[in-house]
Order: sequence, then structure tokens, then C-alpha cells
Amino acid sequence: MASFTSTPKLLSIFGAFIVCLSPYITPSFADSFDKKVDLIWGHENSKMDDTGKQLSLSLNTMSGSAFQSKDAYLFGRIDMQIKLVQGNSAGTVSTYYIASPGGPNHDEVDFEFLGNVSGQPYILHTNLFAHGTGDREQQFYLWFDPTADFHTYTFLWNPRHIAFLVDDIPIRDFKNHKDKGLFFPDSQPMNVYCSIWDGDGWATRGGLVKTDWTQSPFTVHYQNFNPQACVSQKGSLVCYLPEGSDYYTWFGQMLAETDLEKMKWVRENYMVYDYCTDVKRFPKGVPPECLLG
Repeated sequence: MASFTSTPKLLSIFGAFIVCLSPYITPSFADSFDKKVDLIWGHENSKMDDTGKQLSLSLNTMSGSAFQSKDAYLFGRIDMQIKLVQGNSAGTVSTYYIASPGGPNHDEVDFEFLGNVSGQPYILHTNLFAHGTGDREQQFYLWFDPTADFHTYTFLWNPRHIAFLVDDIPIRDFKNHKDKGLFFPDSQPMNVYCSIWDGDGWATRGGLVKTDWTQSPFTVHYQNFNPQACVSQKGSLVCYLPEGSDYYTWFGQMLAETDLEKMKWVRENYMVYDYCTDVKRFPKGVPPECLLG
């Protein structure tokens, strides 16, 4: 298969067009966080380790903390390793998500980690907004302790689908059904965001369990931010591939049969909520993509 050159290549993407140019040098997997992200609030509650390769965000009674990627992306495979808040984390929300600029038609794809009291499992809350339309929540328990060590959380985003992966195991796959008139995030570049904040009004048992501030600060750790993605130029549909990026591994990649078997295992054993089965919430019928597979 032919590789990219420095000549612009026009790509047809379900009726839209983007221009991808290569090469473009972006920070590598091993580069320090300060070359790849900017703190956007709660600066005093952030801490870089001595290597510059691990960034911690904390929540206390005064503030949480957050950072965003310097670059915005239009399709790619985006990995982040995260170690969640240990101990009693009830009421806290730690996040890793991609989003376009805010507004009524914004796109967003979320991993949100809902804390719990000691000994009780985290809930991984996923959601997706396409052209401002959300309410696509699915929730999972994890099959490991996410506070004991780092684990890898991945968005695989291309014109065909968005897959959510945990340690390379898919847990959710949202397909592009624009040909059937449904929205899909494929025309707005998105930045990566990570944060920790106080969500005790809803995060743990619907807000019944509140944050125990005697346990603060609550700290979540991030490392190995690895965006193998097309870097948008000033929010436009012109984007550049990182030097050394194997574009062909993710641009048209779908889940293989073995991936689908793994996803089935997760969903049968660890899923705790699926909007597609919530007929009380959607008495007039679940969203149409639920019926399309």
C-alpha cells in the first residue's frame, strides 16, 4: 500500500473532504507533557513529575484541575494512560475526552470515571455528542482495579466509527450512519481534555453518596499521552499527519472478529447501563442508531 508523501492528498469522507499533508513533526510518545498540553484551570492543583512525562491533577475544597492538548485532531487513534484516585473517591469525577469548541452544535466523546467509597468499584461512564445531540450514555464496571496501576484508554476515531477501548479491549463501538440521516462527529476537529472535578450531586449513586472532603486532595495521574492522529490547522479541515504515523493502521480500521468477541464479553459481564435499552427514558422509542447495530 502506498505511503504518504509531502504532496497534499484529497480524501473523500462520506461526502465531505479533508486535506491531509505529511510529514508534520508532533511531540512523540516519550515527550514531556508540557510540549503537548496546556493547563486550563486549577494550575495550583497540577503537578508534573521529575521526568516531565507524568502529570497529576488534584481536587480539593477550593478547586479541581484540567488540561487540554495544544493540538486539535480530525480522526486518529488517541491513547492516554491513567491511574485513578485511590481510596474513598466518592463524588469525584475524573475525565479524559475529546471535544470541539463549545456551542449548540459541538461534538464530544467522553470517558468519565465516577468515584466510589473504598472497596466499591468505579463506574466508567461513556457518552457521545454529535452536532450537539447527546444522551448516548453507556456505563461499565472495570475488570481490574484502576487505582492500583496505569491502564490505557483509547479513542479510535475514523470516518467509519468511534471505538472506545480499555487496554486495547473495545467496550463500545459507535458507527457512522450519516447515510441514514444520523449525526456523526466527522467535520469538527477536537482537542483532548482531562480533568478532575466535584460531581457529588450525581456521580456516586445518583448523588446519594457525597464527597468526603476529609480525604482530599483527590489525585488522578496521567501519562503516555500518545495521539497518532491528523493534526488540524487552526480548526480547519486541513490536517497534518505526525511524522512516523502509520495512517493506514487507523484511518479505515474497523473492529476485527476477535475484537467483537472481546467487546461482547465486556458488555455481557461489566455493562451496567445502556441508553439503547432504557425504554422508560425514551418512551417514544430509543434513538435510531440503537436499531441499526
